[in-house]
Amino acid sequence: VQFVESGGGLVQPGGSLRLSCAASGFTFSSYDMSWYRQAPGKEREWVARTTYTGGNTNYADSVKGRFTISRDNAKNTVYLQMNSLKPEDTAVYYCNAGSMTPFFRSWGPGTQVTVSS
Repeated sequence: VQFVESGGGLVQPGGSLRLSCAASGFTFSSYDMSWYRQAPGKEREWVARTTYTGGNTNYADSVKGRFTISRDNAKNTVYLQMNSLKPEDTAVYYCNAGSMTPFFRSWGPGTQVTVSS
């Protein structure tokens, strides 16, 4: 199982970023997928989930209305569109199968998102 996240960077408050996560080593289209994040000095937390078809999504209260998760099963890729970014969104972002509890033990390198003026 492998995850490769990309798309992070430095952005000003109020800005936007689109993250991507390419997955391999399992049947991607059979699994719900989620994004997680870990801020400095904090535990990793769940951010958003999409069902295996992409037909339903769920979000943490802290990002609801600002972030949108989507997936392309033909490309084994899950995305996170992040709008109206806040400094408290600064973290390393990861993807994994599952929902609040990640399914696989292995993690990718993550992608750093820094929101600062």
